[in-house]
Amino acid sequence: MPALTVRNLTKRYGSLMALEGLDIDIEAGQVFGLLGPNGSGKTTLLAILLDVLRPSGGSFTWFDGREGDHVRRRIGALLETPNFYPYLDADQNLAIVAGIKRVTTPFDDLLELVQLRERRHSPYRTYSLGMKQRLALAACLVGDPDVLILDEPTNGLDPEGMVEVRHIIQKIAARGKTIILASHMLDEVEKVCSDVAIIKKGRLLAAGMVGSILGGQPVVEVGAVDIEMLHEVLSGSPLVTKITRDANHLILQLTSDGNPGDLNRIAFERGIVLTHLVFRRQSLEAEFLEITR
Repeated sequence: MPALTVRNLTKRYGSLMALEGLDIDIEAGQVFGLLGPNGSGKTTLLAILLDVLRPSGGSFTWFDGREGDHVRRRIGALLETPNFYPYLDADQNLAIVAGIKRVTTPFDDLLELVQLRERRHSPYRTYSLGMKQRLALAACLVGDPDVLILDEPTNGLDPEGMVEVRHIIQKIAARGKTIILASHMLDEVEKVCSDVAIIKKGRLLAAGMVGSILGGQPVVEVGAVDIEMLHEVLSGSPLVTKITRDANHLILQLTSDGNPGDLNRIAFERGIVLTHLVFRRQSLEAEFLEITR
């Protein structure tokens, strides 16, 4: 069942096109990553989905297509740096959130989930940055929403804090929640999300399961004494889809039916003996950069 459908969504700021014809489908239960460099349009998209901004064109539909409070009550969001009353404790701050949302929610389970139960009666001003972010996640869950929208949830955290927040997001996802997570960090999306859309300058470059979009495509690294002749021979092979030069080696991307043994045979038939042949996977970083270029 779709949780969100986005069609031809566009946002202009004068002559600046912040979003350009986005089409995105998010199914219920997915942990969906919006991945792209800073300034790619991720936050603009989230603001539109939350009715903070109005689109210049296109449309989006939540759940069953109904609008208003019915939809807003089913969505929890963390868009900016957490902002709570510094002199109140976790329970008191969450009680204010519950009052705004007009819901009654026991906080024990939420504070246990975000690892703040032992500090629930400490003033917010005494919390570390990671604790503040975890309390913000708890606030998103007040009212038991079906969807969480998280914009750069680990931004500014140290490595330990980032790991803690990621584990909490994974626990929330295990409860069947749909999560939309915007990030410029490849590692974060790869570790947390099931599906991903890559956005750059407001345009959708790729979308699908993380494993298919950022799966680390297989590549073969080859070398020979006459590297120029090897390049000429392999560039004419139908098994090779792309060749790049790396120092004294060639980096090859093969078709689905190509294999390293075929490369060795092709080179040998042309009188070239391979001095180097290594099968490996292209790094996620290299693949992401290739997509965003």
